[in-house]
Amino acid sequence: MSSRAHPGQLRAELLALGLTAATVLLLDQVTKAMVAASIEVGGRIEVIGDLVVLWHVRNTGAAFSLFQGGQAFFLVVTVLAFGMLIYFQRVFRGRGPLLHVVLGLVLGGTLGNLVDRVRLGYVTDFISVGIGDLRWPTWNVADGSLVVGILALVGYLTFFDRPRSEVTA
Repeated sequence: MSSRAHPGQLRAELLALGLTAATVLLLDQVTKAMVAASIEVGGRIEVIGDLVVLWHVRNTGAAFSLFQGGQAFFLVVTVLAFGMLIYFQRVFRGRGPLLHVVLGLVLGGTLGNLVDRVRLGYVTDFISVGIGDLRWPTWNVADGSLVVGILALVGYLTFFDRPRSEVTA
């Protein structure tokens, strides 16, 4: 069905992907700029007591401050991620705009952190959740979008996407 999708459906899917990615990118960059303008690096503001804290961090690693350093490695991973997104967009043609919203979440998150890496040499993280010293790694809108998008994609592929042999049988 993917190659025989109606042109109107293909436009709707690309629009869903593009608008979602643009919205995530905009939200990510605006929130990072707000944090950078209002909280000094290392500074913290409690939002919900110690449970949710805005904590301005410069991350030279991957999502959630993992694997610090290695900018060149992360740029290569980003290029591979773009390749996979192009592949998925082509494979999922004709399956509806909702699946392309999921791809837009991944694309927007990937672009949000790429913009920071290229422009600044680091990614601005600022959302910290936990209690005392027991905290989840600090993250941002792009990281959250990537995680939600990837989990939704894995869920779709695991529970809803039938192998082609089942579809043609």
